[in-house]
Amino acid sequence: MSGIKKLAGDTLWYGGSSIAARFLNYLLTPYLTLKLAVASYGEMSLVYAAIPFLNVLFTYGLETAYFRFVQKEEHKKDIYSTASISIFISTIILTLLLFLGNSSIANFVKLNANPEFIKYCIFIIAFDTLSTLPFAKLRQDGKPKKFAFIRIVGIAITMFLTYFFISICPTIVQNNPDGWISLWYIKDYGVGYVIIANLIASGATLLLLTKELFSIHFKFNINLWKLMLIYSLPLLVAGFGGMINETFDRIMLGWWAPVATTELAKAEIGIYSACYKLSILISLFIQAFRMGAEPFFFKQSESSNPQKTYARVMKFFVITITVMFLFVALYIDVWKHFIRNEAFWVGLKVVPILLLANMFLGIYYNLSVWYKLTQKTIYGAYITIIGAVVTIVINAIFIPYFSYLACAWATFFCYGSMMVISFIWGQKHYHIPYAWKKLLAYIVIVVLIFFVYSSIIKHINNIYFNFVLATFLLLMYCRFITIVEHKEFAKLPVVGKYFKK
Repeated sequence: MSGIKKLAGDTLWYGGSSIAARFLNYLLTPYLTLKLAVASYGEMSLVYAAIPFLNVLFTYGLETAYFRFVQKEEHKKDIYSTASISIFISTIILTLLLFLGNSSIANFVKLNANPEFIKYCIFIIAFDTLSTLPFAKLRQDGKPKKFAFIRIVGIAITMFLTYFFISICPTIVQNNPDGWISLWYIKDYGVGYVIIANLIASGATLLLLTKELFSIHFKFNINLWKLMLIYSLPLLVAGFGGMINETFDRIMLGWWAPVATTELAKAEIGIYSACYKLSILISLFIQAFRMGAEPFFFKQSESSNPQKTYARVMKFFVITITVMFLFVALYIDVWKHFIRNEAFWVGLKVVPILLLANMFLGIYYNLSVWYKLTQKTIYGAYITIIGAVVTIVINAIFIPYFSYLACAWATFFCYGSMMVISFIWGQKHYHIPYAWKKLLAYIVIVVLIFFVYSSIIKHINNIYFNFVLATFLLLMYCRFITIVEHKEFAKLPVVGKYFKK
């Protein structure tokens, strides 16, 4: 159980700071959905759909390779310098190439009217890429306070500058049209200023990581670098597949949405993207878990029986995300007010589907430990490519008929297929004794609870009754879990004493 306790601590520090940072970022959603038109919000979503693809290209799996190879004593001296030099050189080359081809990228994502958005994004990606290994070094060296501080400061800068550009500057210009702000401020440039705020924050984050960025010995171990690339390049392929699964649906929605104009297509993207944000709790927890789990899994692999620990981690993970699913899905009438503009609410029907999809994704991240530990990262590429094919095929067939609802179901089937395939292959190559029947039962139970709730409130549409019913069902599920898992909870630190007889 000490391994579980260690993972919980890592998740609390590194993942907790990521949760705080992303939650602050999510707080921009009510503000932006209020300040931006539905189509403008969709345009912003298109921009941020392109960034993850380029992030994967720029980092090409070296962060995971760093965590893998730094565990070996013979590599510890050269690993950080070798990886950092590689990232630095490749970032310069890729930035120049993409900057030259920015107009083609703008055309690809239907941003022809504002190609400069892509230029801003290229620099954001460059800064974020150069920050990747310094952040990884902080995690590896056990410096959670600095890690957390820098992450949160970066988001705080983004929030402040976004509010400054969109709300404060127009007031200043109106009251003082001859002032210095009037010389450069562009009216109705909202999305552009959101991206500029992000760019400045990314630059500031990199500056705060200067010590880690330059703590290299300028020694490049070519043999180690080759080993890292062999390990990481399949992760690059997997990363591209993952980004197709995660964000490419917005771009495809822009191509094939069953609407008459590009502006209406952007509105559909805006609705879908805003409602996607309501899977916030599961997404944040998964992000936090990944931050703590990746280095933990590699360190745990050196212990006597790591498979047992991995199985227990999976159990607690599934229990947590099933509770989170109910917490969001049953209280959707409360969470929808997170989106300030009611014009977006028409898309709320996709939220339960996306919650389940993200649940599958989180389970897949747990399962993926098998191919990372066995040096078979090529299987990760195969799995995500299969998921990408599922995403593209379902979206291509059904978006013209069902718009963003097709995107939600494509995400569901994509992550579901990845989860199942990874489990089947993983049990053959690196058997882990997951209590999969019990965990599957938990998922089925929460889905049934949601269907029962949805069926009842259709006939009794009263907000107070809905809230009481949702609370009753959630508490009953939690009680059910504590009864079934009483012995497991009794072994946990801190809370275990409450479950002991």
